[in-house]
Amino acid sequence: MCFAGIDIGSRTIELVVVDGAGQITASFQADTGFDPITEAKKLVDGVSFDRIMATGYGRNLFEIAFDAPTVTEIKAHARGARVFFPDVNTVLDIGGQDSKAIALFENGRVKKFEMNDRCAVGTGKFLDFMAKTLGYGIEEFGREALLAENDLNISSMCTVFAESEVTSLIAKGNNRREIARGLHTSVIRRAAGMIKRVSYDGKIVFTGGVAQNRCMCLLLEQKLGCEVLVPEHPQFVGALGAALISAETSDGPAFKS
Repeated sequence: MCFAGIDIGSRTIELVVVDGAGQITASFQADTGFDPITEAKKLVDGVSFDRIMATGYGRNLFEIAFDAPTVTEIKAHARGARVFFPDVNTVLDIGGQDSKAIALFENGRVKKFEMNDRCAVGTGKFLDFMAKTLGYGIEEFGREALLAENDLNISSMCTVFAESEVTSLIAKGNNRREIARGLHTSVIRRAAGMIKRVSYDGKIVFTGGVAQNRCMCLLLEQKLGCEVLVPEHPQFVGALGAALISAETSDGPAFKS
């Protein structure tokens, strides 16, 4: 049998299929767009699997549309992260809409978590928005921030006020790279605070699309004094976790489109 996991995020949708042994057989990605269920249906059409489990902010819409079981992003990322780093007990997931710090028991079950879901600061959308404000593409944003000689402090904890602060800094002639570095640091401060509240013991697995930003990884290592481990494709970790959980709890009905 084959099992699928679909992670419907605010920016992208990931689909991962595993076989009965838990090995990945296929993976796909699409933009979420303004109609996530239509995009999710396009993604699963033509893909062969027996059962599917949904996670991400759009999981409840998927459950209604396809009568499929769901799992929280907390559990999905915890399960997926353990595939790559089975001995690490702390996971940081920063996606487009929220960020989560997760502490695990030795057996991989979730022990405690902290979540930032009420403010865009500390999320991928915040970084995306600020990159555009500074005239950077999202891929070059982190690279340019790493080249900064100084780190400008960004004090605002609200996206609207942070944009105003950034605009003011630009008007005063401050260096774009240093503003970019300050924005990255403001996100890391929030993430580090969450991680400290759930506890960590030397290593952290960083998942979600923001984990592809090298500046974020390096600043997190400096802030916490620990090693930050990133899977090869960190944005697929939630979907992989959902697929594995589907396989491990495969007593429900088969998928029907």
